[in-house]
Amino acid sequence: MLNYTIFPNAESKQWITFIHGAGGSSSIFFKQVRDFQKIGNVLLMDLRGHGDSKDFVTNEHYTFPLVANDINEVLEHLQIKKSHFVGISLGTILIRQLAELYPEKIQSMIFGGAIFKMNFRSQVLMKLGMFLRYVVPYLWLYRLFAFIIMPRANHKAARLLFVNEAKKMNQKEFIKWFQLTAEINPILKRFRADELPIPTLFMMGSQDYMFLPSVKKIVAAHSNFSKLVEIPKSGHVVNVENAVVFNSEALQFITNLT
Repeated sequence: MLNYTIFPNAESKQWITFIHGAGGSSSIFFKQVRDFQKIGNVLLMDLRGHGDSKDFVTNEHYTFPLVANDINEVLEHLQIKKSHFVGISLGTILIRQLAELYPEKIQSMIFGGAIFKMNFRSQVLMKLGMFLRYVVPYLWLYRLFAFIIMPRANHKAARLLFVNEAKKMNQKEFIKWFQLTAEINPILKRFRADELPIPTLFMMGSQDYMFLPSVKKIVAAHSNFSKLVEIPKSGHVVNVENAVVFNSEALQFITNLT
């Protein structure tokens, strides 16, 4: 089972589950725990091969349903019937996959730095990574990708945080996760086409040049259940770069639903 940590709120029956992105760990949510714990029980987990789940690996081919079921296994173990979910970067895809498999368990979805379409530059980046994955040390690749996705000086803290967490992975595990990107276009195309009847908040940095334009189009098309908050002077990892606005908007969104 994935490594998980609970920050309980004895006065609440509400759960808020956080899912990090590829190469990160649950530690990227250190600026969220205290604020979110005020309104509910906070659940953090490390995805397979990441953080303190680095020894939870298998030889099977990784798929989005497989990894989403890792998350569901923790929910089942803790007997959590329903939760709000907060995801960052690739974590947003996993939450959306979980919502497709187990919609009854998703109270709401909060997507920070959402990935719902790969633009031309990101697709070139993925193809370059696939070509070099067995040749170049994975940390070199990860540093390159982190810089391209988060290039500005004010993105540096988030960039370094993800690179430092990626050091806990090994080359073999990184390759497995990178190969998962081969499945990303078909699954994102389906997600863009189908709006789920689940309240969804997208929080995107105004400087997230790779992914913000497509999210704007998705929210315009999925206006029944989706809302977009654009956070100024922020890049891809909005929960780290502007935690004050991120926490305030997310908590208000959750509170308005209860």
